[in-house]
Amino acid sequence: MFNIDTRSVTFNLILINVIVFIISSFVGERMVEWLGLFYPASPYFKPVQIVTHMFMHGGFMHIFFNMFALWMFGTVLERVWGPRRFMVYYFITGLGAVALHTAVQAWIVYNFTGSVHPPISVVNEYSQVAALYSSPTVGASGAIFGILVGFGMLFPNTELMMLFFPIPIKAKYFVLIYVVIELYQGIVMNPGDNVAHFAHLGGALFGFILVRIWNRDRHTLY
Repeated sequence: MFNIDTRSVTFNLILINVIVFIISSFVGERMVEWLGLFYPASPYFKPVQIVTHMFMHGGFMHIFFNMFALWMFGTVLERVWGPRRFMVYYFITGLGAVALHTAVQAWIVYNFTGSVHPPISVVNEYSQVAALYSSPTVGASGAIFGILVGFGMLFPNTELMMLFFPIPIKAKYFVLIYVVIELYQGIVMNPGDNVAHFAHLGGALFGFILVRIWNRDRHTLY
């Protein structure tokens, strides 16, 4: 039997994500337009989306793997740090994902238009920029990458057996390989790739910085 602590931050984050996913399955695209994260210069952008997009997902497999990772690694970090610090970590890494993702979007827009906030008439001249303005980003993946990095830093030698990689691999190597793959895919920018790779990297980067700050006077690795 699973011993589920309904008071834990991890449990409640998973619960909220699942509830929002079920509701969005009935409401459809309208909810994505409300709660998904749009580029700040887009007419669809609302400040609340900076947080709400972290509770939206693009499909069953998207939410399944995110919530599986949150349960698998988040419960461990919450036990180590306590609920309050874990929740702070989760949202800071999620916001860090937004920061890097938006910065890369701004760089793309600037390269095409010469401005990070061009008028709509200019936006419509470039199909890539128009698509960026109208495409929302959803998912908790940025915060999840932060959690993966946090686990890899605190438990670097813990051996993991992943679902699609049935060979034991130490957490530090798994996280490093995953981050390198995301960096490569983000730089290559394959056509049709709708994954926010730099959001993942932003969560990983802010997670790395935060753990280093919190552990600067501590040398215990598990």
